[in-house]
Amino acid sequence: MAACFLCPCPHPSSASASASASPLDLKEEGGAICITIAIPTHRRRTRIRCNLSVPSKTNAITKTEPHPVCTSVKAFAPATVANLGPGFDFLGCAVDGLGDTVSLTVDPHVHPGEISISDISGTGNNTTRLSKNPLWNCAGIAALEVMKMLGIRSVGLSLSLQKGLPLGSGLGSSAASAAAAAVAVNEIFGNKLGVQELVLASLKSEEKVSGYHADNVAPAIMGGFVLIRNYEPLDLIQLTFPVEKELFFVLVTPEFEAPTKKMRAALPSEIGMPHHVWNCSQAGALVASVLQGDLPALGKALSSDKIVEPRRAPLIPGMEGVKRAALDAGAFGCTISGAGPTAVAVIDDERKGMEIGERMVEAFLKEGNLKACANVKHLDRVGARLISSTRI
Repeated sequence: MAACFLCPCPHPSSASASASASPLDLKEEGGAICITIAIPTHRRRTRIRCNLSVPSKTNAITKTEPHPVCTSVKAFAPATVANLGPGFDFLGCAVDGLGDTVSLTVDPHVHPGEISISDISGTGNNTTRLSKNPLWNCAGIAALEVMKMLGIRSVGLSLSLQKGLPLGSGLGSSAASAAAAAVAVNEIFGNKLGVQELVLASLKSEEKVSGYHADNVAPAIMGGFVLIRNYEPLDLIQLTFPVEKELFFVLVTPEFEAPTKKMRAALPSEIGMPHHVWNCSQAGALVASVLQGDLPALGKALSSDKIVEPRRAPLIPGMEGVKRAALDAGAFGCTISGAGPTAVAVIDDERKGMEIGERMVEAFLKEGNLKACANVKHLDRVGARLISSTRI
């Protein structure tokens, strides 16, 4: 027979387990706690894996339940551009001026330790299709995960989500909701968790919606450009674009939805060595150009994906013509933002970016018979942040 130890049950320390001839041993493996139980009657040992993430040494998950320091908070998380051409699932950046907002309130009418989504607002297709069940809502999932990390058992929270990003746009809509919610919960309890934990909490949401990838949630929380070096354990590297350099993103979003799961299903299961080498070299060039502030080189690398974009572009009406129009109009580079359908181009001048955006909108209509809108935005260097709060 076997016993099951599930979070958040208390776990004895490994030291106390080994101090005596106890049949229970704890061992950390791959970011989780493994519990090994000796079963004498069968002369074997059964390993039970408990799904408890091991906190980083610098930002430990709280051991005692913190009290709220605010009665209400409001947090914002920006839109993001994932992949950046050749950096599929490991490169992304945040975009200023677009994003989602989460308002959070300590609510005595909500069961302790739980989240209630009281309102979802926004424009277009954003409000009617999103569930208010926190277990099926990106903001709710991330908020609950942060509460679990903090050990919140005596306080209930009411959450309001304001969607500023369209669903299935390729601008990190789900990530923005998750990041804003994670930051809001963390702030209302005194900002106890660090960046790594907030990204991990937001990843729980992404995993349920579109897959376990951090190229949206990491830049949404951290701001700027982010490279995901590893997922197990999570290892994030922030890439600093020179502050004295101008960088504008031309974001053109057509009236067309490209669900992330569908767009991921279109990807090849295997790739040839020449394409692997090519994409690796372009991703390296892109990282170097970000650090150097070399926009022409950044644009060239951004436009050079030979693995993902060729599979996804035909699924977005007019995308290939839109990319040609952007480059012909003077953009340094152009590719699909995330899973699409938004097309993103880069330039160093805002007025020029507006002209490029107009050409791209025209191309979507001409080549794909799709109406589209254009935005020209700066790099967001801050990431998810607190907008306002009411302290106790």
